[in-house]
Amino acid sequence: MERERERERRGRQREREREREERERQRERERERERRERERKGEGERERRKRERERERGERERGGRGEERRERRKERERERREEGEREKGERERKRRREVERERGEEREEREKESERGKRKRERETLFSLRLFPAEHSAERARDRPIDPGPGPGLGSEPGPGLKREREREKQRERERERERERERRASAPRSHGQRARGQTHTYATETRRNTDFSTSNPRDPRAPDSPRTASLLPVFFFFFTDFSVEEKRTFLTSHRGSSDL
Repeated sequence: MERERERERRGRQREREREREERERQRERERERERRERERKGEGERERRKRERERERGERERGGRGEERRERRKERERERREEGEREKGERERKRRREVERERGEEREEREKESERGKRKRERETLFSLRLFPAEHSAERARDRPIDPGPGPGLGSEPGPGLKREREREKQRERERERERERERRASAPRSHGQRARGQTHTYATETRRNTDFSTSNPRDPRAPDSPRTASLLPVFFFFFTDFSVEEKRTFLTSHRGSSDL
């Protein structure tokens, strides 16, 4: 995928270079055409001046009025200067439009490149998020600025950052309260009246939970040598073995000290 994007970028770059070369050739053709036009106008101007001089010479020979001729000549020169200024201004405006268009294209291309880079970074971030969600979550929580909200007079609702901070503070306060309650209960004296008042978890309850009855309490039915378990042994021995009744009686009497049958 990276090679394909690089190939597309190089293709776009080559296309821009071809367009730029084409514009340069177009401008060169325009300059050449203007130069030929100026040369043609220059040749026409020389011819016109030659005719003008011949006409003035003829008028002088005919005794024409020199002042009128000078005025007409000045008027024609002024018109020529204005025409040249107009052509020059038109060329300058055309050149500026061309430059602006090229700058706009380059700016648009830079924006596209920036957008592509931004999307690439977003894709990389999402990929990293899928691989390391815990690290990014901690990083976002650490780097996220606290938004104080719109401020006084601009709205009654705090910003999302301030809300999150308040929720975290409330959670920490609840944790501290539960810890204090546990410490208070652990240090409070215990009595039998606590169960009557609704307190079910007492010191005796904790003692029963932490006691191994198989060794410490001989009356517990779970103990292997408890009387209840021992009382079942003669029954099992009497009904589920192949010894004779006399042999069973003799064995049980000697084993227990008295007959259980």
